[in-house]
Amino acid sequence: MFSPSILSLYFIAGSQDCRHIPGNKVQNLLSLLEKNLQNGISCFQFREKGQGALRDEAAIRLLAAECRSLCRQYSVPFVVNNDVPLAISVGADGIHVGQKDMPVAEVRKLCGDKMFIGLSVGNMAEVSAGLDTDSDYFGIGPIFATQSKDDAAAATGCGLIENIRKAGICKPLVAIGGIDAHNAGAVRAAGADGIAVISALTRASDVKAAVRQLLAQE
Repeated sequence: MFSPSILSLYFIAGSQDCRHIPGNKVQNLLSLLEKNLQNGISCFQFREKGQGALRDEAAIRLLAAECRSLCRQYSVPFVVNNDVPLAISVGADGIHVGQKDMPVAEVRKLCGDKMFIGLSVGNMAEVSAGLDTDSDYFGIGPIFATQSKDDAAAATGCGLIENIRKAGICKPLVAIGGIDAHNAGAVRAAGADGIAVISALTRASDVKAAVRQLLAQE
């Protein structure tokens, strides 16, 4: 089910990331997601979290299901951030958890082999510990400073990716945090299998051009 190729251009967003667009933020997310799906993103993670996010569980579930349906239309994997019950209820392809979220072992017990699992890591100690888990890939970062996450840790730069590869670790890696068309090439050159972006696509004036530029850095 999981292939490192799906990490190539990994789009992350929730309705809170579309508040700057005039109109209804939920409909704006759906419209933006479809544009990105049409233009070549390789994976989408639904992350309804932070300031401005939906709070009503029924509304969140409905939006997640609509996003999942769009992803299926374009044969692109749909991932849910952190919320395992939500991922199960909407039939997600994957679940991504952080260091303070549900342990990977518990996620695997609940999801079995129906979903792939991503794990966030931000230093070599977390990488070493993560190797003992049944995660399918690591989310590395934040690589550069980012304003998309209120609780973002200090930026690691590309050095962490390079150190992981120098250590002979072959785990699939997707890098996140402040990545755009200007630095995506350096991130991939450091050893990342792919890049995860929020602002680079939610705030793009031309989605088609933005996707093309990000993929051109492969």
